[in-house]
Amino acid sequence: MMVQHRSGIPNLTDNPGFWETPPKSSEEALEFALDLPANFEPDEDYGYSNTNYLLLSELIDKEVGYSHHQYIKEKILIPLGLSNTFGSLSEVDIADVMSGYYVGYDDDLKTEENGMLATAEDVGIFLRALNEGSVFDEGEQEIYSSIYVYDHTGLVPGYQSIAKYHKDIDTVVIQFMNTTNFDGYNWNLSEVFYSRIVKILRGKKAQNNV
Repeated sequence: MMVQHRSGIPNLTDNPGFWETPPKSSEEALEFALDLPANFEPDEDYGYSNTNYLLLSELIDKEVGYSHHQYIKEKILIPLGLSNTFGSLSEVDIADVMSGYYVGYDDDLKTEENGMLATAEDVGIFLRALNEGSVFDEGEQEIYSSIYVYDHTGLVPGYQSIAKYHKDIDTVVIQFMNTTNFDGYNWNLSEVFYSRIVKILRGKKAQNNV
């Protein structure tokens, strides 16, 4: 239910205090969702919640007995050769990080900690591996496929992305944008651009098949 965002657990990033005083640890982050009433009964509705991801990472830590970042590195990053994917901002040279901006806010947001970082190429390799099944051990793909889709969209202040595999043209298309805003204009614009890019690629694929 947490993977599918059907848990009803409140989204910690919906709490205004999360952005006013960004948490410095998972424990602090969780405080923004603790003791709040559920948004709905478990498995009765859908509601995107970053708290689900935080709790899932905590569960991985407890289950394997060490950091989920190390577990992800061992199970996914190293086998797939994803040398440009990192667990946090502390692992990279800040000069290599793309600047990020929020409309109406002058400061560059690239120094803000927002979790994992990766290049578009690494995201593309990972997404293709999910679809081809090469990232899974025996029996895992069936489990994953039953609860989640092989794409993702999302944003944090200063950054937004769309990552999808298009089976009809056997192509992964990744879009990173480094400007966000409150009213959703930039997000709507990114979806328009993304759909046009996919349309162009479909046209080229059709031409090559003629």
